[in-house]
Amino acid sequence: MDRAAPVLDDVVRAVARTGFRAHGLHVLVGDDTAEHHWSADVRRDVHSVAKGVVVLAVGTAADDGLLALDESVGTLLPDVVLGPGVQDVTLRHLLTMTSGIDMPWSPTQTTDWPDLAREFLGRPTAGRSFRYANASTYTAARALAARVGDVGAYAQDRIFTPLGIDDVRWDRCPLGHVVAGGGLWLRTAEVARIGRLLRDRGAADGRQLVPAAVVDAMHTDWVAAGSSPSYDRYALAGWGGLGRTWRLHGAYGQLVLLDPVADAVVTLTADDHERADVTAAAVAEVLAGSS
Repeated sequence: MDRAAPVLDDVVRAVARTGFRAHGLHVLVGDDTAEHHWSADVRRDVHSVAKGVVVLAVGTAADDGLLALDESVGTLLPDVVLGPGVQDVTLRHLLTMTSGIDMPWSPTQTTDWPDLAREFLGRPTAGRSFRYANASTYTAARALAARVGDVGAYAQDRIFTPLGIDDVRWDRCPLGHVVAGGGLWLRTAEVARIGRLLRDRGAADGRQLVPAAVVDAMHTDWVAAGSSPSYDRYALAGWGGLGRTWRLHGAYGQLVLLDPVADAVVTLTADDHERADVTAAAVAEVLAGSS
């Protein structure tokens, strides 16, 4: 019996009900898959889903013995002048948004300063408080690059190519580094392959691409992120909820929702920031009713 098709039908109906401006949908339940498209199946910017890929790349590098998640950023980038308290900030803090460094987002952030990582790390920290910032992931990727070279090439070789995803485009800053917190261009089904990798705890086709412990930490090592039920806890790029799901969530409705109980992943690409949360909640309800 195909378990993905009825879930897909229910999600398509939920999208129609919420008015969500979706581009593509991919459903994985067990080994069954189904997909639906509302617009051309082309590569689009998946925004903050890219943060999850950075975490996977860091986990792979840690498994290679090239760095450690709890290594200080000052050790990884020794030539950067650090702001007050930043000497205690680790790579894990950057990836969980708990560096306490305050830098509001702007659409021109990577070009607002000669070097965003230096600007970010040169500011003071308020301690281990949660402050969501693209600059934090960008800086983590810069620290990763200090040990692996070009992060785009490293992710292509160690993650994308083994998943059958070729020639991935990642937007870059004027210095040539990947933007990291966004700017990753993928098709819906390609994002879904990342979702399957997460569901399978870093394994693909019998090969462990990313340590299982790192994938587990993406939805277990929670930090308090706020009071909203949709955004109350955050881990290594993963948001907790709604219901029993956890998710990668990119701006304008890029969603990878994982339900461990249902052994399911629902991937949506879209252009609808306003209705993303209500749609994610609707998908969580569909998955809860499917098992």
